[in-house]
Amino acid sequence: MTEQVRVLLCDDQTLMRQGLRLLLDGEDGITIVGDAVDGADGVRLAHALRPDVVLMDLRMPRLDGVEATKRLRAELPDVRVLVLTTYGDDALVQAALQAGAAGYLLKDAEPADIVAAIQAVRRGGVWLQTPGAAALLGRLAQYGGERDRSAPPGSAAKLTPRELDVVRLIARGHDNHQIAEQLVISEATVKTHINNIFAKLEVTDRSQVVVYAYRHGLANR
Repeated sequence: MTEQVRVLLCDDQTLMRQGLRLLLDGEDGITIVGDAVDGADGVRLAHALRPDVVLMDLRMPRLDGVEATKRLRAELPDVRVLVLTTYGDDALVQAALQAGAAGYLLKDAEPADIVAAIQAVRRGGVWLQTPGAAALLGRLAQYGGERDRSAPPGSAAKLTPRELDVVRLIARGHDNHQIAEQLVISEATVKTHINNIFAKLEVTDRSQVVVYAYRHGLANR
């Protein structure tokens, strides 16, 4: 039996929530556990329902998606946040990832991409490679390159060659299993590398590693 991914929808548009429920609830391996009408409601329901993934809009009343994501990452670190929004400007992409979102999709993404993104972030991956989000990721790389040419404070210089390999694969959205397969190492070793990367780069989650990698030119080195 396929393991079910428990998903909480968080969007202030009723029709959007209803549409996503119709789209996703019939998918094998996905269960919609609740609907939140804004960021504050999303945080409340996440505490009550403990979903695996929150599908998060950004522009909402009371508490927006970026602030809701920050609260969820601080209060419920095991809950993964996947942004699904109409807005794709660089500042919002960066803000969402820095807040701890594990992925960023536009609302014109294909249904199959939304399903794949939910499954990927549930496994610990970072999803930024859909047709709609790939261009955003490219702009984020350019955005960072224009502003952060100086050596970063935490220190990429301390990373070993193998840790740099892991950083590049995280930046491409790979989960631990995929990284282990590609580098021909165990998943336990991957986890050790990731913990070392977090300490050396002074970050707390994979999403921040992605931002760091693109802002400081590590993703394609």
